Amino acid sequence: MQKFYYWAMKKAEHRHAEAWMALISFAESSIFPIPPDIMLIPMVLATPGKWFRLAMVCTLSSVIGGYLGYAIGYFFMDTIGMTILKWFHLVETFHAMKPMVDQYGVWVIIVKGATPIPYKLITISAGAFDFNLWQFSFASFLARGMRFFILTFLLWKFGPSIRGFVEKRLLWVMFGSLAIVIVGFAMLKLL
Repeated sequence: MQKFYYWAMKKAEHRHAEAWMALISFAESSIFPIPPDIMLIPMVLATPGKWFRLAMVCTLSSVIGGYLGYAIGYFFMDTIGMTILKWFHLVETFHAMKPMVDQYGVWVIIVKGATPIPYKLITISAGAFDFNLWQFSFASFLARGMRFFILTFLLWKFGPSIRGFVEKRLLWVMFGSLAIVIVGFAMLKLL
């Protein structure tokens, strides 16, 4: 874990790090299993003055990637969409989303898009359920923006102390991050 952390910190200072983070953020919104936080966090810790720009790049690329997820759900739900959802064990949750989307609409996308719940579930479901594209765009930008801007602001504000904490307790931080992801998946099962 230490080696991976220091590798990520070093890559976060690389001249192409921002492009890699944007690509990961784009792909995670529809097909990729790893969230962009894996690049975003070390990049903000390595270059705290760029926190706002990094949050914006991550947000915009995530929202644009969300359109790919929406298109998969809208045009290819029975083939590509179901394959992706099966791979992530999200088929039951997908079916449970329909009544929630019908009842709460934009709020489902905002709340779920800002949590550790896999965003690809939201984007693919929105397309499959023929959710209004303008409302989807608004809710996605708001949800992803909240998630990435709050995270980067906190890293910018408390970065040096957080960085020291992370480096001293890396294993616990990794377990905590994993626990958050597991709780996100458990929340899916309860819905």
